[in-house]
Amino acid sequence: MTDTTFPTARRLATMREAALLAMIVVLVVAMSFASPYFLSVANFQAVIAGMVPTAIIVVGMTILLVSGSFDLSVGSVMALASTVVALLLLSGVSIPLAILGACAIGLAIGAVNGLIVTVLKVNPLIATLGTMLMARGAALVFTEGFSLSSLPQGFAMFGKAQILGLPLMAWIMLLIVLLGDLGLRRTRYLRQVYFIGGNERAAALSGIPVSRVRVVCFMLSGLLAAFAGILLASRLMSGTPTAGNALELQALAAAVIGGASLRGGEGTVLGAFLGVVFVALISNAMTMLAVSIYWQMVVTGLVLIVAVAVDMLTRSKT
Repeated sequence: MTDTTFPTARRLATMREAALLAMIVVLVVAMSFASPYFLSVANFQAVIAGMVPTAIIVVGMTILLVSGSFDLSVGSVMALASTVVALLLLSGVSIPLAILGACAIGLAIGAVNGLIVTVLKVNPLIATLGTMLMARGAALVFTEGFSLSSLPQGFAMFGKAQILGLPLMAWIMLLIVLLGDLGLRRTRYLRQVYFIGGNERAAALSGIPVSRVRVVCFMLSGLLAAFAGILLASRLMSGTPTAGNALELQALAAAVIGGASLRGGEGTVLGAFLGVVFVALISNAMTMLAVSIYWQMVVTGLVLIVAVAVDMLTRSKT
């Protein structure tokens, strides 16, 4: 990766973020005329609450994409964490310890993913696909396929409490996105992932501990997925083993729409977050316009294909 790469990447990221923000504004204005309910407080609260898990997960996904990897297990890890925290709470474990236990599950799965990729040299697609199936299977085994309800009322605070008109979980989401964006832009450790994703061999020759950094990135992805599961369990007041189906694809789509490259070396957390907002608003707009949920899946897939195509064409011209 040359010295001129980072300025070019920053310009591209800024352009992508500005264009995406403009598209979001246009979508909001258009929907305000198309539906009288779109700009209601209740609708925006529902949109924000619904996008929290994806927005938290996309932070870790973006960092992995920048490093040249990705994680398909995040949706299943989220479901497993939600069931683990519910099982612990129903067993009489205190709320803080139950949360720590669920977070530990995410960290452990992330570490396993990282070690499989770095030590065993297994492709991230196969490695995380395997742990995705294992985590989902474990969640179903632990619960026998049923949701776990009747959780302690104190646990509802994280998912249902409100501050200044927004759910507490939304403020937590914004804090995580802010820390993730600043960390990727400003901290020396996380900025190493740009070099790893841009040219792994050159990064290793320059003294960057590529394997260690990559394992840490996978652990961060697992931790954030588990934390998203905890917040979801708090919001629903139940551990749901079927939660997060296809969430990894939504996170990937949002990150790519926001400017992250599947080839590594480029992307920002802010751009990925704007991608999450854009996809969430499109989904909400189609719901408001009574579009079938099946067509919503088609549109999301089409948006992802267009975003990747634009990404490839843009990179080929730089």
